[in-house]
Amino acid sequence: MHLSSRFSVAPMLDWTDRHYRYFARIMSKQTLLYTEMVTTGAIIHGKGDYLQFNEEEHPVALQLGGSNPEDLAKCAKLAAERGYDEVNLNVGCPSDRVQNGRFGACLMAEPELVAQCVDAMQQVVDIPVTVKSRIGIDEQDSYEFLTRFIDVVSAVGCQDFTIHARKAWLQGLSPKQNREIPELIYERVYQVKRDYPELNIGINGGITSLEQTKQHLNFVDGVMVGREAYNNPYILAEVDQQIFDCTNPVVTREQVVEQMLPYIERHLQQGGRLNHITRHMIGLFQGLPGSRSWRRYLSENAHKAGAGISVVTDAIEAMNAGK
Repeated sequence: MHLSSRFSVAPMLDWTDRHYRYFARIMSKQTLLYTEMVTTGAIIHGKGDYLQFNEEEHPVALQLGGSNPEDLAKCAKLAAERGYDEVNLNVGCPSDRVQNGRFGACLMAEPELVAQCVDAMQQVVDIPVTVKSRIGIDEQDSYEFLTRFIDVVSAVGCQDFTIHARKAWLQGLSPKQNREIPELIYERVYQVKRDYPELNIGINGGITSLEQTKQHLNFVDGVMVGREAYNNPYILAEVDQQIFDCTNPVVTREQVVEQMLPYIERHLQQGGRLNHITRHMIGLFQGLPGSRSWRRYLSENAHKAGAGISVVTDAIEAMNAGK
């Protein structure tokens, strides 16, 4: 169990890639960062390197999607060999694509299978194997349903559950609607912690500030923040001081940009495109005078062929001029 899982950034498809994680790490050294969900099929059969990350990202956890114990064990082993600090099994994603592959939230209805998956991974790695779930699915949303899931999965030694405090509707709602429409029931997750004091219980869903984070930490062991940490990334800048009691100075937004420049430079030299990285930085100045000019300048110029580092420095100038 990482001390860092007191505060983490959720795995978010298309968002929490290695460039975002490098960017986030500049603002917080302690936050546990998750990869996007990667399916076992992509890792085992895919053409690309789905396990690539930057050394600077630690502590970093790989989130896997899958339901075949053998495949999950194979991927967990690869992840541990590559140096990941944790492997997390996705039992929370509600998308149709995910259900067809028999992973994600629909697995909550098959706790024995989840236990087999977790057990198979634990057999081959020394790093923590953790689970991220919902509080329920469809009509199966009683507290008994949730605790049965936790009973069965914790019986094989899983110590660490992050629970999104909404149920998932597997039919009729899109993944986006599933993040917004089902009611948030934080009390349900608090109850799990009271009933399972020996487990590490994290909470996720709708958390948008460090004040809220501190409130939740009175009742659970960890808080996972999702969209807010992406759309308003500078929320991460005070996590080390406010949540982990660190004394290192808070990095300014300008320092964040400055520290990103060498990383961007390297990416461009390797043939990468500027907007692969700058798309994650759009929200850095959110709420400040001139932030619209920053956003607009990056959005309009970073995707152009041959766009270089000057686009970022020009965006800063545009912002200062727009104040």
